[in-house]
Amino acid sequence: MSTEVHVIGAPMDYGADRRGVDMGPSAIRYADLANELAQAGVDVVDTGDLLVPRAEERSPSHEHAKFLPEIEDVCSRLADEVAATVDDGAFPLVLGGDHAVAIGTMAGAARDADLGVLWLDAHGDFNTPSTSPSGNVHGMPLAAALGRDEFADTAWANAAGLREENVALVGLRNLDDHEREAIRDSAMTAFTMSDIDERGVTDVVEDALDVVTTGTDGVHVSLDMDWLDPDEAPGVGTPVRGGATYREAHAALETVAERDDATGCLRSLEVVEVNPILDQSNRTAEIAAELVASALGKRVL
Repeated sequence: MSTEVHVIGAPMDYGADRRGVDMGPSAIRYADLANELAQAGVDVVDTGDLLVPRAEERSPSHEHAKFLPEIEDVCSRLADEVAATVDDGAFPLVLGGDHAVAIGTMAGAARDADLGVLWLDAHGDFNTPSTSPSGNVHGMPLAAALGRDEFADTAWANAAGLREENVALVGLRNLDDHEREAIRDSAMTAFTMSDIDERGVTDVVEDALDVVTTGTDGVHVSLDMDWLDPDEAPGVGTPVRGGATYREAHAALETVAERDDATGCLRSLEVVEVNPILDQSNRTAEIAAELVASALGKRVL
């Protein structure tokens, strides 16, 4: 990648029950992100963190979509930051924070562009306030960005103008009942961990990239660190056994970089849900930094 990379911290944890992911951006930076990106051969500018008031200072305003006004504020500002980065000819790398920050990243990356989305996650994040068993918005960002149900008239949430047929989910292994039905009924493309087991991660990611690059101007890659198996990446808020291995994760992001080298398709990238409180010696943040570098072109040879 020849474009200058701008690192944008979004230390938000309004979307999750467990506190701690607000420290994710700092943990990823501390894991020598700058050196990893230098080894990928990219120029980096760290723009710092968005100002996000602590969740402990607020009370959830709605039990079915907790902290939604606060999330709107952060995501709206993040969208402006991402859009300005793209307008400046730079590449936005967003460090979360919980996965609700994706609403803002996608909205910003999609301004003046048709966006495809590659979603690497154990979960579908396709709940809405009426279907969510927890009310945690980090389980809703895809539904929000696609204007599903209660989000249909929520302009800040569905500002990305995404189309379901341009979204591919990879590595699913934990879905709520209503969410499973909604994904089956949608026009999104979904690959489970069983698909990866049967076909191999590179074949699956290649197919997913075919989906998200068809009829779009660029691709946003959203990497939730709970996509990896918790034996590999323990420092996440919602770990689920049976996830991607360390090598599978690198192979997946290297496949993204290879497609970008060939087509210039990559428009934005985020890595989310690193929780240092639950981590072991910052291991998850270190892997996150390595995977970002793989996505942006770092290679063994």
